[in-house]
Amino acid sequence: MAIQRVSSISMIAAADRNIQAAQQRLAAATNRASSLKEVEKPSDDPAAAAQAMELRAQQRANTQYSRNANNANSWLSTADSALSRGVNTIHQIRDVILSAANQGTMSADSREAHALQLEALREDLLDTANTQFMGRSVFAGTSDAASAFTADGTHQGVEGAEVSRKVGPNTTVRVDVDGAAAFGSGEDSIFAMLERAAADIRSGEPLQETLGELDGWFSRVQSVQASVGAQHATSLRQEEVLADDKVRLETRRSELEDADLASAALDLQAQEVAYQAALMASARVMQTSLMDYLR
Repeated sequence: MAIQRVSSISMIAAADRNIQAAQQRLAAATNRASSLKEVEKPSDDPAAAAQAMELRAQQRANTQYSRNANNANSWLSTADSALSRGVNTIHQIRDVILSAANQGTMSADSREAHALQLEALREDLLDTANTQFMGRSVFAGTSDAASAFTADGTHQGVEGAEVSRKVGPNTTVRVDVDGAAAFGSGEDSIFAMLERAAADIRSGEPLQETLGELDGWFSRVQSVQASVGAQHATSLRQEEVLADDKVRLETRRSELEDADLASAALDLQAQEVAYQAALMASARVMQTSLMDYLR
């Protein structure tokens, strides 16, 4: 049986290759432990990298939907609060008209006091109908007018135009309110009706029909508020869904890309030991003298 001769040069070359390989593994382990990334570039794991890219796209969409939902909630909260104030103001208006209707024969001064009180409440209601959010009238749709209603109660919104926010892949909510649907416009508005009511109080006209008309406006504003509440509820639910999706997407992305700290630390320690062992073994192999070579 022939004995294969192993030369010193081949031993040194093998030792050098072992050291280089140990160095590469140590460098990879060091990088993994310092960055805590399992996949840093597509070539590390093409399949995982592709899935991570898709997840990042979904995360960006989730972030945008969340911003939209937050903005929608602010719009709708503002509109809902304004409508609540409107309902309360109409309650007060009804009390004034009812008081004027039940006073029997009132003096001119008493009628004037009731009329002035009614006009003040009309101004409060008009101010509510001109509520704004971030410089935009919540009751004027896409209109760029300074206010949703003019002083005489004319609505300045754009008919059929809506302000909406996309809060999910398949979910869009309207965030503005059709001011004309809630308060009417011009001569057919609640503001014109209140002007006529103030005039009737001053002249001592019967107010029973006015009370019935006011009750109709009360129901109308409440109906609009219910619609706003439904849109708000949809937006709030979607915000919760988006928050849950955010956690799910980040967890899945982390599973694909991020390294486990304990595992990375153990691997780094193991590669350091392996590298030191390779150095020690190579040092022993390379301890050759000129006499060893001549021999």
